[in-house]
Amino acid sequence: MNQFRVNMLNRLDKTLTSELDVSRNQVEKLIKDGLVSVNGKSITKTSFKVAEGDEIAYEFKEAEKRVVPPIDFDVEVLYEDEYLLVVNKPSGLVVHPAPSVKEPTLVDWLIHKGVSLSTISGEERHGIVHRIDKETTGALVVAKTNAAHEKLSLQLQDKSMGRYYLALIDCSLKDDVVVNKPIARNPKNRLMMSVVEGGKEAKTAFVKLAQSAHGTELIAAKLFTGRTHQIRVHLNTLGRHILGDDLYGFKTKRDRIPRVYLHAYLLYLKHPITGDRMEFTAPLFDDMKLYLSKYFDQGDIDEKINPLTLGTRFSNI
Repeated sequence: MNQFRVNMLNRLDKTLTSELDVSRNQVEKLIKDGLVSVNGKSITKTSFKVAEGDEIAYEFKEAEKRVVPPIDFDVEVLYEDEYLLVVNKPSGLVVHPAPSVKEPTLVDWLIHKGVSLSTISGEERHGIVHRIDKETTGALVVAKTNAAHEKLSLQLQDKSMGRYYLALIDCSLKDDVVVNKPIARNPKNRLMMSVVEGGKEAKTAFVKLAQSAHGTELIAAKLFTGRTHQIRVHLNTLGRHILGDDLYGFKTKRDRIPRVYLHAYLLYLKHPITGDRMEFTAPLFDDMKLYLSKYFDQGDIDEKINPLTLGTRFSNI
């Protein structure tokens, strides 16, 4: 057990981050795992206030070394330079390792390929600036250096970096709409998120693009915040569900859909070093392309998802 005395009033997580010279994520995990005490009392709240003279004790849990399964897949790289990498993540690929994840992840693939990665988010999340759910596909940026990672993270906060998503839903929207409702973990089902009073602020804009002959619709979504399952939760409040998303209520006998048809289609950001504005379009994967070609007018779809004009569709809502 390691110990030290506090020399000023501060939050527990900030005090430990400064004292240990490790990432904030690592400190948060240390606290939440019950490995930190203040004046002999175990503390699991990161925002706990410590005062001058308090004694903090901590210990690092001895973790078993994770054995990475064989990596027998590849990931499409949309852009790469010495500071960042943009990939088109396929469905079924988890972004970073976790205790419950047994299969290889995107981070494992990056390390396997010898890609230099930032370390600012801790050992398990090397290079990961933002994430996408396992079943969701599309554009994702990876930082190669800590300086690039810090600047890209700031862009997430000030909204100068963002993504436009494409989704296929089971019933058409009445109108273009903005949903601004707080999200938190569903108290009855830990696998789900829900609109919960007192949850974290969450705002999503939805725009109608094209409707199929049997009522399904292609829509675009823009996130103003980045909560877990945000698009899926906000659609659920409208009584709409993404095709394949049986967790939040999609049901059909018409088609067998093996995964959630949600795709991060267009990513925009400022280069962390040059400051130049950059945009990246992630091509749709074959399963979504096949569905669109089968049930929609392809010429109409190509016009509606044109990367040069997609963003303008959100200007009037």
